[in-house]
Amino acid sequence: MNYPIWDLTVYGGGFLIALVAVVHVLVSHFAVGGGLFLVMLEKKAYKEDDAGLLDYVKKHSKFFLLVSMVFSGMTGVGIWWTIALLNPAATSSLIHTFVFGWAAEWVFFVGEIVALFIYYYTFGRMDRKNHLIVGWIYFFCAWMSLFLINGIIGYMLTPGAWIETHNFWDGFFNPTFWPSLIFRTGLSLTLCGVFGFVTAAFLKDADLRQKIMRTCAAWVAIPFTLMVSGGWWYFIAIPEPAKTIMLEKSPEVADYIQLLTWVMPILFIASMIMTIRLPNSFQKVFCFVIVGISLVYFGAFEFIREGSRRPFIIYDHMYSNQIYVKDVPEVQKSGFLASAKWTKEKEVTDKNLLEAGHDLFKFQCSPCHSVDGFLNDIKPPVAKYDNAFGMDAKLDGLGKLNQYMPHFMGTREERWALANYIVSDLNKISVKTLGNSVAEQKELPVTIPPFDKEKDEYILLSWNSQGIHAVSDSSPYWIIQPPANNIFAQLVKRGDSPEIIIAEVEISYQAEEGFAYPEKQIQFWNHASKLLGTDLAPGVGLEGLKVSGVMQIEEDHRAFSAVSVPVVPYPEDGSFNPYPIFTITATDKATGKVLATTKTVVPTSTEMGCKNCHGGGWQVDGMAGITAETSLDVLATHDRISGTDLVERAKNGEPMFCQSCHADSNLGTKGNPELLNFSAAIHGWHANFLTEREGGEACAACHPSNPDGATQFFRSHHSEFMDCTNCHGTMEDHSLSLLKKEREAGK
Repeated sequence: MNYPIWDLTVYGGGFLIALVAVVHVLVSHFAVGGGLFLVMLEKKAYKEDDAGLLDYVKKHSKFFLLVSMVFSGMTGVGIWWTIALLNPAATSSLIHTFVFGWAAEWVFFVGEIVALFIYYYTFGRMDRKNHLIVGWIYFFCAWMSLFLINGIIGYMLTPGAWIETHNFWDGFFNPTFWPSLIFRTGLSLTLCGVFGFVTAAFLKDADLRQKIMRTCAAWVAIPFTLMVSGGWWYFIAIPEPAKTIMLEKSPEVADYIQLLTWVMPILFIASMIMTIRLPNSFQKVFCFVIVGISLVYFGAFEFIREGSRRPFIIYDHMYSNQIYVKDVPEVQKSGFLASAKWTKEKEVTDKNLLEAGHDLFKFQCSPCHSVDGFLNDIKPPVAKYDNAFGMDAKLDGLGKLNQYMPHFMGTREERWALANYIVSDLNKISVKTLGNSVAEQKELPVTIPPFDKEKDEYILLSWNSQGIHAVSDSSPYWIIQPPANNIFAQLVKRGDSPEIIIAEVEISYQAEEGFAYPEKQIQFWNHASKLLGTDLAPGVGLEGLKVSGVMQIEEDHRAFSAVSVPVVPYPEDGSFNPYPIFTITATDKATGKVLATTKTVVPTSTEMGCKNCHGGGWQVDGMAGITAETSLDVLATHDRISGTDLVERAKNGEPMFCQSCHADSNLGTKGNPELLNFSAAIHGWHANFLTEREGGEACAACHPSNPDGATQFFRSHHSEFMDCTNCHGTMEDHSLSLLKKEREAGK
């Protein structure tokens, strides 16, 4: 926060560092092992009195000088230039922490330069013994440079006890120092053979060329064991959180691990191919192919190492956005804009909302993300957000369940500004439409059945078991609630001593016009057999009832019921009506006389807010329903987090019933006893993205309780003074209570 930001947009996301660093690391490791390669081959030439081999060593030393000293030196300067501009805080921290280490490394680097120049320019003019000594001096200085840089680079991933002691030696000899040193030493020796192929391929003497090719292949093969064993030790020494990020949480790192496991044996096999006497034209091309394979190998390794540090640039010390871990509480309290020295805006207001969001984006997002760039382009993962609420929820959840990215650093107002900037500037959504639109409420005509309080002998009461029954109309992909409303009725004979009548009467129910054929409005019945394991006739509910029929007697409750009536909120005209009205009629069985009639609302809604965070928009009438895009994104998120293959299964005609895995007492499903029940799982997960919300705001993100929504299921006196939190508590409290119960159950 003490430095300005170099905003590269397209070339951000670490592209410049990767471009320079991968190439530099390849040739700098060659610069270490190549010194030993020269000395050993020169010594071999003297021992065997092989003038051809000695001439090759001299030619190779020129190539070595140009690559390791000139090109490597230029890329080394390039690394300092790029890291100083792109992450000056981390660069400053490394310099201040390891001043002695850097100074010592520069001493050995100067030793490398002097020794290599002497070695090359005195080749054949200095006595053999002293010339070999100069070669050994070069190799020692080069390896000591590796020794010193290795400690500093390793510290960035595994600072170890340094976090508590801030002692130079604790940071330098960190937990991965020795395994990394062995790995890098083996790697540098392997590269001797790789680059040896390049110079050997252009020798004119076929016999000498093949002899050196086999020598180079041995230099690849023998240190390969050292490299692999060191790499395995290095992996074991990595802290568990970083290992979890590497293996489970980051698909990006996982891809590079897979690439590394393929490239490693390919590099070995390709090098062994060079031992075969092949046409020289092939060798001249294939030697560069092997160098390219080595570059890919190095690139994969460096991306894995860099990615494993996430969300830090220096593990447990500084986040990738250049904020020190120790400064986070103050930043969260005072705000990022007020704490940073180089931001244009210092607080968020209604007038500077997008400008403040832009400042926050530059400092908190651009250190890792590009915009329309080659690496870590931020636009694809945020493209689905068409509203600031969903983007804000995503920012709220960063770094909580998946610690691959840091938390958002700043106040809630700053987070809201960043969310608005991303949706408005990157996704090109008009500021005026960043939120969900306010649904237009329509007052529909209702005819109340006549009732004469003086003459009528019976009164018929009817009600629904829920204030609203939410239906997930995403059946081709998954469901959490099938259409299934429960309607109840009670017939009371009036008099001085009122009597509940259940004998010799029949009570029927009938949906209003336009709601008679729910099977024409949603696809649930096309997939019911796959979802629930049972065949349902079109329009028939889970208990065998349709939207019109006869109620069953419940003698224990002295009432009548119609269970799991499959009503949906879509009338035939394609609109959305979450409050269809049913007519309830009581009839004398013996005479067929109508004893009483009433009407009741059977509330059902598909206004589930999945689209707020999963994209896709509303499916029906711009106010309800789950689209295919939303449905697939929900499954894709589940696959990414839980390692499932639900998207593939859904696309292959196998939609998921969520409660088949997660038990649900409301639906009577047992699920997998090792998994959280459905309510605990879904609330426990989403609570991380909906913290510190006022009133029922968090609930309305998913449930059809939004006061501006189409359903507004708080009705009557509930709408006057209540919201979800009056009974359930905040989203955090509600989730914790559910999770606590699951923990007590041993989960």
